[in-house]
Amino acid sequence: MTHVAVIILNWNGKKFLEDFLPSLIAYTDLPGAKIIVADNNSDDGSVELLRKSFPEVGVMVFEKNLGFAAGYKEALVRVQAEYLVLLNSDVQVTPGWLSPLIALMEKDRSVAACMPKIKSFSQKGYFEYAGAAGGFVDIFGYPFCRGRILDVIEEDTGQYDTTREIFWASGACLVIRSSCYFEAGGLDSMFFAHMEEIDLCWRLHNLGYKIYCVAESVIYHVGGGTLPNNNTHKIYLNHRNNLYVLVKNLPLLLLMPVIFVRMLLDIMSAMAYLARGSKEFSLSVLKAHRDLFRNLPALIGERKNTKNLVGFGRTGKIYMGSIVFDYFILRKRRFSQIKSLQ
Repeated sequence: MTHVAVIILNWNGKKFLEDFLPSLIAYTDLPGAKIIVADNNSDDGSVELLRKSFPEVGVMVFEKNLGFAAGYKEALVRVQAEYLVLLNSDVQVTPGWLSPLIALMEKDRSVAACMPKIKSFSQKGYFEYAGAAGGFVDIFGYPFCRGRILDVIEEDTGQYDTTREIFWASGACLVIRSSCYFEAGGLDSMFFAHMEEIDLCWRLHNLGYKIYCVAESVIYHVGGGTLPNNNTHKIYLNHRNNLYVLVKNLPLLLLMPVIFVRMLLDIMSAMAYLARGSKEFSLSVLKAHRDLFRNLPALIGERKNTKNLVGFGRTGKIYMGSIVFDYFILRKRRFSQIKSLQ
């Protein structure tokens, strides 16, 4: 069995492969580590590029675009490795990026997954939205990060240069022990894309494992390579999948009150979009709630497969307040202002 496999899921990302594969190959210096690209039926010449210019990279080709979650789910079943590294195609790695991540997991078997610090490719002094220096969720399921509260992204001045436990690791670069991945049931194909890693990490917590951000490892992420932030489908997926995460993982006593409050907050969000003249965005939020109820039986079925549902007070990684309230009312815009998580 391979010790480490770095798997990139690609869909029409030829330009990213051209730009970032050379440094990935050069800087992935662990003995025996393999790099594999799983292609989601690209039609931009990605596969031809890989076979011609990067013969040292393994290639698997799917007959259709399976999406992010299902694509990785299919790819990881085919890969035999002790450690699986899920890496976005639009990521630039740095020298020595992989060794600290694997070293932490070798040292502590209770760590199921970890991530590097993720900084912005376009503004290298700043963190990047999708993960920054490690992810958390608040009592209503809203995700935020060390270095990113809602839409405010912090400059990296060394304030988060500590390796510490987090609640979720970003799918932009997620290192996971394969035995833990399959024990938790892997990525859920229902998500298609966005927040599937939060769902997986919550299930890992439910099984008693730890998740870390390793500050010694740094990567740069372009972000928005597939769906830009102002895309209506992305807004739909983010709202729908966030609700999916809550229904699948919340303890029963918290499920109904939290979902009720989330529905109210989402209605307020839809109204705010409408007030700004963004009818399409407002409809995306409403469609997310429609599809939550359509898929409720399947989601409830998934709860039966989730072991030891963890309450907020027991994890120590879930913020017991509301990050939305803190942001808009208390004007807290930096992770360091969330005192209970320091």
